[in-house]
Amino acid sequence: MAPQPSPRQEKDDRPWWLAVLILIGIVLAVVIITNDIYTQVFRTVVNGVGVTVFVTLVAFALATVLGLGIALLGLADSVVLRQIARFYIEIIRGIPILVLLFYVAFVGAPGFVAAYNAIITPLVKAGVAEPILVRDLSLMWRAIIALMIGYSSFIAEIFRAGFQSVDIGQIEAAKSLGLSRYRRFRLVVFPQAIRVIFPPLSNDFVSMVKDSSLVSVLGVADITQMGKVYASGSFRFFETYSIVTYIYLILTIGLSLALRRIEKKMKQMPRR
Repeated sequence: MAPQPSPRQEKDDRPWWLAVLILIGIVLAVVIITNDIYTQVFRTVVNGVGVTVFVTLVAFALATVLGLGIALLGLADSVVLRQIARFYIEIIRGIPILVLLFYVAFVGAPGFVAAYNAIITPLVKAGVAEPILVRDLSLMWRAIIALMIGYSSFIAEIFRAGFQSVDIGQIEAAKSLGLSRYRRFRLVVFPQAIRVIFPPLSNDFVSMVKDSSLVSVLGVADITQMGKVYASGSFRFFETYSIVTYIYLILTIGLSLALRRIEKKMKQMPRR
């Protein structure tokens, strides 16, 4: 007798939600093309897409590198290094991204400039170097650094969980084969851990696309800031923020679908 399909198998998993969203997106696209007001708003707001993409990609890349370093510190043999990593993670995770953004921009940047100028004072007196001003530090880069710091703590925890998910027996087997710590990490731990790491890491990437809108509070000309400037000048708040929402949905849903496809392919790859 043939096995009966499980209730999970019987569920209709076709992406009807996606079909509805595509239909809504097409309708909105037609409205943007045919309505002069929406066309004008779209042409203004879309100028911020490049800044949003740049901020997201650079901040996430730096956060991933920093998060990986913090995770490796947290797994080190030294108690001091582990405590430093845990201290960093707990402190940064407890600070809201917006507060961190303000702190880095208006406290960290002036502090860095003051420290830098103090260090190079002999060079300045000798005429070899020149002091820098706070305004020399771009607001965009202050925002990128804040996002990098804020997300690195969460990414560090993702890496830590992924590395610890690898069976300890396989690591011990690699040790018995005489593999160095670096080779064990590269050949045994990381290839298996990436399957666990990738899904939450991709979710954080999508979240950063949305959180990049916070840089608008510093006047960085991203999608949100371009919409805010246009709406405050034209009082077309409904049209403007409808377009802003529309563009963010295109970015986030498109990115989520692409990352989900990559995740599915990774699951289909043979395990070592």
